[in-house]
Amino acid sequence: MTASLIPIWSVDVVGSILMIVFAFVSYGMSLRLKKRDPNNIILTYLLWVCLALFVFAISRSAGHLLKQIFLLIDRRDLWTAIQPFSGAVNTFTFIVVASVTLFFERTWVIYGTILKDRQALQNAHEELLYLNQNLEQLVEKRTEALVISEQKYRRIFEVSKDMILVTRRDGRIVNINPAGRNMIDVQSASGGEALDHQYFRDFLSGPGDWGAISRHIENRGFISSEEFDLVLKNGVRRRVLLSGSLAKSPSEDGETIHFLIKDIEQRRLMQKQMAQADKLASIGELSSGIAHEINNPLGIILGYTQLLLRGEDAESDRFNDLKTIEKHVQSCKAIVEDLLNFARTSSPQKENLDIHDIIEDVIGFVRHHSNLENIDINTDFGPRLPLARIDEKKIKQVLINLLMNAIHAVEREGTITIATGINAATGRITVEVSDTGHGIAKENLSRIFDPFFTTKPTGEGTGLGLSVSYGIIKGHGGNISVKSEPGQGAAFTLTLPVSPPNSGR
Repeated sequence: MTASLIPIWSVDVVGSILMIVFAFVSYGMSLRLKKRDPNNIILTYLLWVCLALFVFAISRSAGHLLKQIFLLIDRRDLWTAIQPFSGAVNTFTFIVVASVTLFFERTWVIYGTILKDRQALQNAHEELLYLNQNLEQLVEKRTEALVISEQKYRRIFEVSKDMILVTRRDGRIVNINPAGRNMIDVQSASGGEALDHQYFRDFLSGPGDWGAISRHIENRGFISSEEFDLVLKNGVRRRVLLSGSLAKSPSEDGETIHFLIKDIEQRRLMQKQMAQADKLASIGELSSGIAHEINNPLGIILGYTQLLLRGEDAESDRFNDLKTIEKHVQSCKAIVEDLLNFARTSSPQKENLDIHDIIEDVIGFVRHHSNLENIDINTDFGPRLPLARIDEKKIKQVLINLLMNAIHAVEREGTITIATGINAATGRITVEVSDTGHGIAKENLSRIFDPFFTTKPTGEGTGLGLSVSYGIIKGHGGNISVKSEPGQGAAFTLTLPVSPPNSGR
């Protein structure tokens, strides 16, 4: 039994016709979409694909229809003749579709880049539009921020107690804060802020100091915490701690060096005083031990000498020899006693006393026991001084020692002045003993309170007087200092505690 071919034929013919219809519809719709948006790359790609598929559908459907027609009229030979052409057209259309797809894949990448760039341009356009619309407000805010920043750093620059200095690389001063101006007395030629031809190296005490600073900055770009001596406006040298770095600012012409300079003179003096106190404390401990070891043999020598003197004729040579031994032993015991006084750590017996009464007693004692024929001792007492909290005997010992040193300094003719007052900063009593003598050499000032150090000729001083005085004043919780210039005399200043308010004598 032969099966009917009508269903197969119907599907082939109807399917081919529908394929042609759908091809026309698809191509028509893609063409209309392309006309609506000519620049859309996706629609362009869709149009080309629909066109290729349209050709494929026409070729494929026409081939199937012709095949069925030729088979109905029994002309299979005609179909055999045109079948290769139909297949070739179908293959060509698929090649076209593949080529279009490959081409548009690369085009899509480029299109994506173009979209990104267009979006970036759009964002930039919007930002520029915003800036243009709000330019005045933004400038005002930025200006206000800059003013606040400038005021903040200007205030730091102006109120700093340390010197802040800006120079060129050759050391020419560009700017300096008020603290620095006050320290080294830098002024502009016109009296304004500008500085004309003034160089920082001119204020350094050492001739090679600026060269050393320049080498540090040249090699490392900075200098950190180096000590130098500056010459201040009154000619006095002062130790400073200097740090600086090389900087280049767009607002300034060329490179500049920014310095921060800290005055460490007081710190250095304090360190020297602490070192001096430590040294005196060590010497005191050593002296105490030595004095006790020597004092006992001296006492024995003195005792036996005095026993021998009792049995000797006062006119004999032996008696004179023993008296010489006694004299020198007494001198040694006096030195040992001074050593013990220097090393002794016992607390002074303090009372509330009038310092002026003590000074008058000391002056009377010195005038009675010393030759003051051509030496004037003047007093300059401050009014209404409070009572001093002191040990009378020990303070008298200090004042007598200072007066005797002053008498020796002025030699046979001169003036000694004792002045009193109140230190406004500490509220303590000050006593200054000054003279018009030969003064103290600068190299000796740091050693003046050392035990056994003296500038007197051999045999005229033990070098313990000022050391003992130093210990007594420190034991009172006070201070003793000295100022002197060679040929212009010396001035010793005592600082003493005052009695508590409402306390009696």
